[in-house]
Amino acid sequence: MTIAVYPGSFDPVTNGHLDIATRASRIFDKVIMAVFDRPISKQPLFDVSKRLALLREATQDLPYVHVDSYTILTVEYARQMGARVILRGMRSQSDFEPEFRMAQINRTIAPDIEIVMLMSDHAYTSFSSSTVRELASLGADISWLVPPHVTAAVENIYGHSV
Repeated sequence: MTIAVYPGSFDPVTNGHLDIATRASRIFDKVIMAVFDRPISKQPLFDVSKRLALLREATQDLPYVHVDSYTILTVEYARQMGARVILRGMRSQSDFEPEFRMAQINRTIAPDIEIVMLMSDHAYTSFSSSTVRELASLGADISWLVPPHVTAAVENIYGHSV
């Protein structure tokens, strides 16, 4: 069985994240969408338990996709889960440099774990969770960027329709 760990903040989960997870579930036997539970440089919109709940609802129709959280190095978490792959999504050329650096570090720390990059569908290349948060904070419609239950959760945070 080939297990892939798809790490991220998923704050909030977007349609782009779900596209990567859906496509990865056709390649790997099990995909674990793993929420990193120690944000280093940004204040999260949702706490970890809420992000997990939103992810679980968003992936309920994806039987090979599982949701979890972790607080250790991603490569160590992958080892604990029996994963041989760390999965990353690439939206655009600007993602390449930081992802490449991180992949090199991970390969140095854990040469037994492969780093696999999936290119985002063209429909999802222009936005991220940060974009969703910024648009929502300004009252813009985000319903085309995230699942309906996530739109409702974000509206609840900002106290207005987005």
